[in-house]
Amino acid sequence: MIRGRRSPIRGVLFFLAGLMIASGVIRVGLGLTEARAVTPPLQNEKVELPQPPQSCPAPPAALIEALNQREARVAVREAALEDRLAALALADEVLTRRIKDLEAAEAKLSATLTKADGAAEGDLTRLTTVYEAMKPKEAAALFETMAPEFAAGFLGRMRPEAAAAVMSGMTPEAAYTVSVLLAGRNALVPRE
Repeated sequence: MIRGRRSPIRGVLFFLAGLMIASGVIRVGLGLTEARAVTPPLQNEKVELPQPPQSCPAPPAALIEALNQREARVAVREAALEDRLAALALADEVLTRRIKDLEAAEAKLSATLTKADGAAEGDLTRLTTVYEAMKPKEAAALFETMAPEFAAGFLGRMRPEAAAAVMSGMTPEAAYTVSVLLAGRNALVPRE
């Protein structure tokens, strides 16, 4: 902000404040003139105030009957709404309990699946270690009898040196089939 120069916003605010003050002064001035215009009654003059009615007339019978019918309908609706609210509360309680039961069952199933996956992985690791410990020629004969996909799965898990020794003992056709399966097993994995 440059010194010595007034902000245009500040000028607008002062202008609006001045208008509000002027409006207040005018309203006070008009209010005082109205108050002066009313003349009080003279001391001898009696001022008559309107008298309240002595009694209220009884409402018509049709009105009473209509109000009673309406009150009965409202009471029936109110009871129906209370019943619905009670049913909804009960349904909510049942659903909440079932959701908790399902969550507990899901957690138990997840733990069981994790345990089963761990056990299966442990079995595969032990079996892979057994195949790696075998003589390559004996392991090659065993791998040739397996389904190519099954054999490729084990060869993919083996150390590269052990897998190479086993594949060198296999027939060229079997080794080629397993090589194609090993090379293509991750071909469909998304790249992004």
